[in-house]
Amino acid sequence: IRGSETTQGIMKDVIIAMLPALIYACINFGLRALALTAVSVAGCVAFEWLYRKVMKQPQSVQDLSAVVTGMLLAFVSPVQIPYWMILIGDCFAIVIVKQLFGGIGKNFVNPALAGRAVLLASYAGSMTSWVDPAVNKAAVLGSNVDIVTAATPLAYMKGTDPAALAASFAELTGTYGVGQMFMGQIGGSLGEVSSLMLIIGGVYLIARKVINWHTPVAYIGTVAVLTFLFPKAGTSMEWMLYSIFGGGLMLGAFFMATDYATSPVTKKGQLIFGVGCGLFTVLIRYFGSYNEGVCYSIMVMNLFVALIDKYTKPVRFGVVKKEESGK
Repeated sequence: IRGSETTQGIMKDVIIAMLPALIYACINFGLRALALTAVSVAGCVAFEWLYRKVMKQPQSVQDLSAVVTGMLLAFVSPVQIPYWMILIGDCFAIVIVKQLFGGIGKNFVNPALAGRAVLLASYAGSMTSWVDPAVNKAAVLGSNVDIVTAATPLAYMKGTDPAALAASFAELTGTYGVGQMFMGQIGGSLGEVSSLMLIIGGVYLIARKVINWHTPVAYIGTVAVLTFLFPKAGTSMEWMLYSIFGGGLMLGAFFMATDYATSPVTKKGQLIFGVGCGLFTVLIRYFGSYNEGVCYSIMVMNLFVALIDKYTKPVRFGVVKKEESGK
């Protein structure tokens, strides 16, 4: 059975779905957001073309998967990082994570998230400094060393001392309203701050049947339920809303956790995958040393995809369950 969809067509839909967030990033952070995304895309395409040329393999850049990886890696990075730094992430994502394992569809973790993890481990200072969009924009060319930075909402929500955390969360709610959080008028990675634009893109992908609703709904719903039931400061509703709008949850749920190669194929498996991502995200945010948990939670769950698919696959037509399990 063959569908009419092509890899290139699916990737075009993903690119279209990311455009609202990219446009908003340019408005929020300046044209540096567009420049960084363009450099990242060019780097991914170039590394894929060069690798397959050297290895004498058929070219695959025309399927646009490298373009999507480049956009996603830029989206999960601060807008002011040097261009050479994003190229290092591009190289790791494309060459190490994707091509060395056989190319598109054969990587076992999301390439863009793996690239971000390497950049965070190598350049923690640059990867955890965020432009304050209310004060200034990042320069397209030249140094951004003197740019004014701001803490992300999740940084305000991190802490172990109850009194200090309560004061920090009160400062957050006094600085940013829920509407500002939802729109993305906050510091953060250039493509993950606006929940509204990411939801628009996610709805487009679901309407186009590029992705199913199961993983995003299970992922966001799990984080919402856990943070509502176990708030660390403020009211349950406040803590929940700031938790789901304050980090990379929307980008991860709609664009990262739904990657075909690294997510389950069964609908039951997608629900389990989404719940697992949500659980790990909250655990990392609550008990880990890192403010954000989306990147690592998705990569951890990527490693369980084969196991999830194995135990959620439907029984073949005409085969009794006992017969199938006994083989």
